[in-house]
This record gives sequence, structure tokens and C-alpha cells, in this order.
Amino acid sequence: MTPPLTGLTVLDFSRVLAAPWATQVLAELGATVVKIERPGTGDETRGFEPQMPQGESAYFFAFNRGKQSVTLNLKTSRGQELARGLARQADVVVENFLPGIMDRLGLGYDRLCADNPGLVYVSTTGFGQSGPDRDRKGYDTIFQALSGVMAMTGAPGGPPAKAGIPVADLSSGLWVAVAVLSGLVGRGVTGRGRHVDVSMMDAQISLQALNATRLFALGEDPVRTGTEHPGRVPSAAFQTADGGWLHISGSDQHWQPLCAVLGLVDLAGDPALAANRGRVAARARVMTALTRAVATRDRDPLIAELLAADVPVGAVRTVREALADPHTVARGMVASFDHPTEGTVPAVRTPLRDADPGAELPPLVAPPLLGADTDAVLGARLGLAEDELAALHAEGVI
Repeated sequence: MTPPLTGLTVLDFSRVLAAPWATQVLAELGATVVKIERPGTGDETRGFEPQMPQGESAYFFAFNRGKQSVTLNLKTSRGQELARGLARQADVVVENFLPGIMDRLGLGYDRLCADNPGLVYVSTTGFGQSGPDRDRKGYDTIFQALSGVMAMTGAPGGPPAKAGIPVADLSSGLWVAVAVLSGLVGRGVTGRGRHVDVSMMDAQISLQALNATRLFALGEDPVRTGTEHPGRVPSAAFQTADGGWLHISGSDQHWQPLCAVLGLVDLAGDPALAANRGRVAARARVMTALTRAVATRDRDPLIAELLAADVPVGAVRTVREALADPHTVARGMVASFDHPTEGTVPAVRTPLRDADPGAELPPLVAPPLLGADTDAVLGARLGLAEDELAALHAEGVI
């Protein structure tokens, strides 16, 4: 089946993580993504750890599959001219420079839209195109700190902690993809593109929607609760006798089956604990009893019993365990691509697919070597001849 974005061209000026994550998603949905990189060095993540055996960056590999790499020196007038030529043929531009830089390069929305009115132009910045912090640079953990995410992460009474994944970058990247797709749908209605402002800080504030309800409804500033849920009991991780951990998240219909599996006769017979409100009020008593009961059982047999009783439970897995899980494997979420220097490289797949169980998952396409597609793209899209390309190489434009 033809991928849904086949025929669309994305001109990608972004680098590092958030926006490249978004453009990789678009590439794996069928779009042609032309990644513009600096000659000689490229996206700075090409030098990030961890490094593969032949020196390529596994970090870069994680967010740049399926793209074409074109090197352009955007500090030169000729490089800017070539970029504008590519933009005239593009459906989408994605960039993540600080506000005003693309305008100074002659590549801002107004300039490009004049030649291509249907262009969907997405600007991804730390703090947006407006506001007192608009010129401030952004970093994942700084956003976690500023947005309240870090204050909400960690054990009660302990220090704040960052999330175990770059949640600010990854969630912002998904909003970039939403911005692109919504812009394309809008263009289909009006015939015109638009300039979309994606602020990574805004994206993190939006993640506080549920936490904010406690503030709005109760005037309560939420605090760290570890693995526990502030409004539901039980919902927490518990250690088992064999040193493993599992997480239980139950509602009222799960309370009696949970107590039955764990042999908590007294709790099961207490009418005050039948509803969640009562269990929240008696949190300390309930959690103490559950913690002691779970600690007498081994993880996997207990999980099997709880699942058989229809109690929501899951093992607290390591990354290795999660990727090797039979369900993960059956869904094809871990695949591989063939790279010209690093050989066969495993990778985590983009999680969208056709619902038809018989449909084959598309193959993963390797991230590009720096500048690997420069001559081919400029020749095919802008009609540059071999002698013109050679001159541009000699001048350091490409």
C-alpha cells in the first residue's frame, strides 16, 4: 500500500532532536524529506554519543532515517539562493533556528511564501515567536524544569528528577508533526499554506493539563508522588520477593479481585474501601498492606495471577526487556536498516501502520551520509549541470 504522504516534499532545516524526530516520522509516512546541513560538519548530532563502531552517531541515526542530505552554506548568498529554489518546489519547510535568523538568511516565511503560496512553514523554537523569552535558547531538561515536569518527577520528599527519556524534545517533535499535517489539511481547503509557531515550552505546559486540574479545582499545587497516583489507590509500583518490580493500577471493579489474589481478607471486607474515595482517604493503610503482601510473592507468577483475575498490572521492565518482549517483537517495533559504513543497524520503528494485519511493514531506510544527496537533489530539482556543481563544491557553497 502506498504510504499516505507519498508525493509530498519536506525541506528540513532543523537539527538535533525535536524537529528532526518529526521529519523522520514524516519520511517514514512517505514524504520526501530533504535535510539541509552545513558543509563539513552537518547536524551537530552527527558527533554525539553514543558512537557506532565505524564512527557514525547512533544518536543521529535515531532521528534521521529515510532522509536525503544536502549540504548548503546558508551564510553565502548562493547557498541561500539554492535553498530558495528548493523551497519553491517544497510542500513543507521545517526549521528550528531562533526567531529572526531565517529572515536574516532570506529564508523566512514571508520571503518563501511570496514564491510558493501553498507552503506550510513550521518554526520550532524553545519559547515561540513571541513573548519575553522568545530569544532564549532551549534544552530538554531546562524545559522539564521550567514547565513543572521535573518538580512532579521523583519520590515524595526526595529531590526533583528528570524523566528517563527526553520527554520535552520528543513530545515537542510530535507537535511539529501535528503542525505539518494540520497545515497540509488546511491547504487542501483554502489552497494556501501557513506559518505555524511551535513553542517547545508551550508543548510542555500543555502536558500539565491533568496536573493543572488539581490546581484549578482545589487550589492545590501538585507535588511528587513517585509511582503513586494522586487521585487513585491503588496505582503504584511494588517490589516483589525476587527483587523485581511490578506496577498495579486498579479501579473499583479491580479491588475485590486484587484483594483475593493477595489474600487481603480484612481489606476486602471493609466497606469503607470499596470505592476509590475511601481508599484514597486510607492511602497509608492500603499501601502498607499491599506492599507487604506483594513483597511475599515472586514477580512473574504474581503478574500471571493478577492478569487472570483481570487486574491491570505490568512488570517494571528494563529497556532491554521491553524491546525483547514477545508482543514488541510480534508488532515489529524493532527492525533494522542497512548502512553503507555501519552495516546492519537495529532501530525502533515509527509506531504507525495500516490496520490490515496482512499488510507488510515498510522497510527502514538508513540515515544519509553527510551531503550524500547534494549533487543528485540539486541536479534533479534545480537543473544544475555537473560543471556548475563542481564550481559550487570548489567555492564551499555545497
